[in-house]
Amino acid sequence: MSIVIKPMETDQEVRGKAFVHWKCWQETYPGLVSQAYLDKFTLEKSEERAFLWRDNILVAKKGDRVVGFVGYGNHGPEEPDMGEVYALYVLPEYHGTGVGRQLMDAALEALAAYPKICLWAVKGNGRAVRFYEKCGFRLTGEEVYKQSVSAYGIRMLMER
Repeated sequence: MSIVIKPMETDQEVRGKAFVHWKCWQETYPGLVSQAYLDKFTLEKSEERAFLWRDNILVAKKGDRVVGFVGYGNHGPEEPDMGEVYALYVLPEYHGTGVGRQLMDAALEALAAYPKICLWAVKGNGRAVRFYEKCGFRLTGEEVYKQSVSAYGIRMLMER
C-alpha cells in the first residue's frame, strides 16, 4: 500500500496527526529539550493543539493510519515574502522510507509563491538538519533560545 499525502480533514486525521506529533517528540527530543516539558506534553495536550490548528496541514497516510504530517504557511508580517515550514514529523518506523521527502515536497509546492522559505530545527537534532539540507535548506547561523522547552532552535533557509 502506498503513502497518500493529503490535506488534514477528518477528526480521525487530526487525532492521527496528534499521535505522530506526540510520539515523535517523546522519541526524538529526550536529552535535547527539557524533560519536564516532555513529561507535560501528553497525547491529550497534543490532541487539543491539533484540533486548534487545522489549517495548512498535510498528512501522510498509509491506509487509514496517519504516519506523518507537515505544517506550513507565511513566515509573518516582518518578512511577508518568506514562507515557513512550521513542523514536519514522521513516525520513527517510517524514517528513511521517503515519507518525509514526500511531505516536504508537497509543502514546498504549496509554498511555491514564496522566493524564500525558512524553518527551525532543535539544536542537536543532526538527523533533521541533514534531512533539511538534502531538501535544499542551509543553516543560517541564527539561534533562538526557547525557554518553554529549554533548548535552542536553529534557523535554516531555502532561497529559490
